[in-house]
Amino acid sequence: MHPIERLRYVARSQGGDQRVLVRETASALHGLGLDPAGLVVACRRIVERHPSSGPLWWLCSSMLAAAEPFRVASSLADLIDDDPTPDVLVQTIPDDATVCIVGWPDLVGEAVLRRGDVTVLAIDACDEGAAFVRRLQRADVTAEVVEPGGTSAAVLACDIVLIEAQAAGVGDLVAVTGSRAAASVGYCSDVPVWAVVGRGRCLPVVTFASIVERVGDVREPWLATSESLPVALATAVVRADGVFDIDACVLQPECPVAYELLRASPM
Repeated sequence: MHPIERLRYVARSQGGDQRVLVRETASALHGLGLDPAGLVVACRRIVERHPSSGPLWWLCSSMLAAAEPFRVASSLADLIDDDPTPDVLVQTIPDDATVCIVGWPDLVGEAVLRRGDVTVLAIDACDEGAAFVRRLQRADVTAEVVEPGGTSAAVLACDIVLIEAQAAGVGDLVAVTGSRAAASVGYCSDVPVWAVVGRGRCLPVVTFASIVERVGDVREPWLATSESLPVALATAVVRADGVFDIDACVLQPECPVAYELLRASPM
């Protein structure tokens, strides 16, 4: 596939594993060999099509701030491929636990598939929960899809609520729609809520603010596919280096600010 077609495919794709999106984007941009101006425009268009993807903002911001952007892109793609966050979840989720998740999260999904002994209650956000449950059931994982109206009941029936961040700021997360409701019920009902923040998802304050503005810029907010929520709704944060009590965890930015990405690309 020609690099420009590959980049168009990445830009048009919806959902999908964020690690794959980073790898494909890095490879496509490298294949194009763009000059600095062309790289800025390409990166802007990528994040405009995937405004809630923290890892793509992380990749593009790091590339635009680097003296050798394509070398950095290759390094970051390798780094996110080796994200140990699912390993941490596999080791720390209690045996035979019932977990409540929202949609089809990449890192959490990998962890529960590998564990095999957990029961999954998947809230059907953005029409992804049913497909995720079928995937789990094919792997002999006990799983049930929960309609959004059953969110409260599912949270009360579980041992842990696992909320996977698409992006994270200092005190807030962006996650699939429905995550705030699930986390709020857990917070009010003393059900443990773990915020899962994988590698490449912690961003500078102004970058994260741009993400929140973009994902909320819809005519009917209840139709948005992502939403923001306070990290304080969680009782713990799961990172690549372990599980931390919410009071002891500071979400530090993993990339510099690329102000070029905060402006709209010319059409």
